[in-house]
Amino acid sequence: MDPDDVWRGIDDQRRRLVDLLEDLSDDEWRQPSLCEGWTVRQVAAHVALQNTGWSAMPRAVLETIRAGGMDGAIHAVACRHAEQPTERIVAEIRERIGVWRPLPAVGYRGSAIDYLVHLQDIAIPLGRREAMPADVAAVAADSVWRSPRMFHARRRFGGHRFVATDTDWSAGEGQEVTGPVGAILLLLTGRRAGLESLTGPGAEALRAPGIRP
Repeated sequence: MDPDDVWRGIDDQRRRLVDLLEDLSDDEWRQPSLCEGWTVRQVAAHVALQNTGWSAMPRAVLETIRAGGMDGAIHAVACRHAEQPTERIVAEIRERIGVWRPLPAVGYRGSAIDYLVHLQDIAIPLGRREAMPADVAAVAADSVWRSPRMFHARRRFGGHRFVATDTDWSAGEGQEVTGPVGAILLLLTGRRAGLESLTGPGAEALRAPGIRP
């Protein structure tokens, strides 16, 4: 898929996210997201931080040292930014619409993962439905699957074959898991909610008690 087409899909998700956030009540901003341990507000603040680019790097390095790892640092920085007024968080996300420039060391595929997944992190637990473009989701899922660093999907889902039903995408070998590529992307990035839309013997095995995808 052409990078420009991916960026158009990212902009679509940015617009959807802004529209969704502007429609939320104060209580909804405080609700848990799909991202374990994160509230809706913290996820939105994390996405808004993409507007800072290189200027956030020194702070991120310092937080990594303090938190003892990158995951803890990302959460710490997001929690701090979540203290900003709601209007500012939304405005920062809106300002990224039309900006086709990824964060350092992320690339356009990484940006696609961020926006597609985090929109669902907010929408799904609030009972909101937000469309995910299948072609862009396939690019994101392929990047997650192939990456040796992000989410460790191939290790966690070894013995499973994922087959999208809404676009031409598949990965892995073993028990078949089928369904929309967006649901597959959510599962590969650790969101168990993706299983609800997936079928096949592999999906049933992953639903078994005690199994944590």
